Amino acid sequence: MIAKHLPILQVIIPLLAAPVTAFLMKGRVAWGFAMAVMFITFIVSVLLALGLPPYGLTYMLGGWTAPIGIEYRIDALNSYLLPLISGAACVMAPFALRSIEAEIPEHKQSLFYAVFLLMLAGLLGMSATNDIFNIYVFLEIASLATYALIAMGQNRKALTAAYEYLVQGTIGATFFLIGIGFLYFATGTLNISNMATRLPQASHLRIVDAGIAFVLIGLALKIAYFPLQGWLVNGYTHAPSLISAFLAATATKVSVYLLLRLQFTVFSGISDIFSIPLAFLLFAVAILGIVLGSIAALYQSDIKRLLAFSSIANIGYLTLGIALATSLGLTASLTHFYAHALSKAGLFLAVGCVFYAKGSVRIEDMAGLLKSMPFICICFIVCGLSLVGVPGTVGFISKWMLLQALLEAKQWGLLVLVLMSSILSLIYIWKVAETMYFGASSGKIRAVPASMQCSLALVTFLNILFGFYSAPVLGSAARAAYSMFGVYP
Repeated sequence: MIAKHLPILQVIIPLLAAPVTAFLMKGRVAWGFAMAVMFITFIVSVLLALGLPPYGLTYMLGGWTAPIGIEYRIDALNSYLLPLISGAACVMAPFALRSIEAEIPEHKQSLFYAVFLLMLAGLLGMSATNDIFNIYVFLEIASLATYALIAMGQNRKALTAAYEYLVQGTIGATFFLIGIGFLYFATGTLNISNMATRLPQASHLRIVDAGIAFVLIGLALKIAYFPLQGWLVNGYTHAPSLISAFLAATATKVSVYLLLRLQFTVFSGISDIFSIPLAFLLFAVAILGIVLGSIAALYQSDIKRLLAFSSIANIGYLTLGIALATSLGLTASLTHFYAHALSKAGLFLAVGCVFYAKGSVRIEDMAGLLKSMPFICICFIVCGLSLVGVPGTVGFISKWMLLQALLEAKQWGLLVLVLMSSILSLIYIWKVAETMYFGASSGKIRAVPASMQCSLALVTFLNILFGFYSAPVLGSAARAAYSMFGVYP
């Protein structure tokens, strides 16, 4: 009986738990309750992925059938993403306890966990719904929660970063909403599947061109394509350690998922609508992100800012596979969802441990830490090697798949670009590792709690595990990629 309600339970559990956490919980009780909610949400997402029928699972809210009612639809693509979002929250839950106690005043901690659950519900809702206006609603829930969470950072620059994200995020959401309005005017529906059916008949209307353009610009802001990446860099840099890690692992993946969903579901029947092909635009922003993100990372002295620019480059990798528009290219991009999430989460968690111990995230202040904090530094190096794409890590699997996709498409220049970018990432990871090993340690070092190291150890282990046993990730990614072309193996 409960099984048929799993799609809505995926979203409604953290959504309803948020106000309970804010008004009824305090301190560690709020953390314990929030952690329980995260684990329940993760179990639901796993059950959805394991029990998914070949053609997906549909849930109608309130019994109203689509396209009139709001439809939740779980298929091969979003069932691949949902465990990543909820799983990231679960893995980071032990880290949150002591990290948040150190960075957030006690009277704000219950509010922090409540807002975190709202952000989690928003990300899951965007992934699960099959209604484009509902996507906008959950986009706003997740964004508003993220603004508040970034603003809770210890540095006063966190307020500036949150405000900058608020301005850019509001512009992006407004563009997205205007685009939805234009598409609704042209098709008379908000249901994604129904809109995909009706849109080709309305493709001669100029309002459809405008609607697609507005939607894509809105998503570009949310994804943080160059030169719209300012909010991401400053947000990741000044947010609390937990939020930097969670956003790096999940937020951009959900935005890229929306691009993938709309491109291959809604816009696929009118691919020739623009005078400039969409694939060309995607290639352009991917190349800019890979080149400029990698180069900018080399010149950073703040480790969180370095990792933020690295994320810009990896968003380029995600987009590159989508731009190829082949099953192998999509498989590579979807595999990189997990590879980048695991490597970047591990790196940010390691930096969070360093911040707890030393109160600084400047590279120069990490000098000599390999001797005083060997476990944390080794985890950082392992996750860094995964980010580079060294064999034996999950990062190698996704980059190898991307190189294969580029070879298949005979994109020799892009293949060289990916290899050169990987070398640049090796250089900036080596810069930090060299400082950890050869530098002279100074200042007091506070012992890092076991709970924080536990989360870091688990993420590091997963980077290695999926590097040697990649079948679950590759199989699910391939299944999701083929489903975008209407093939259900």
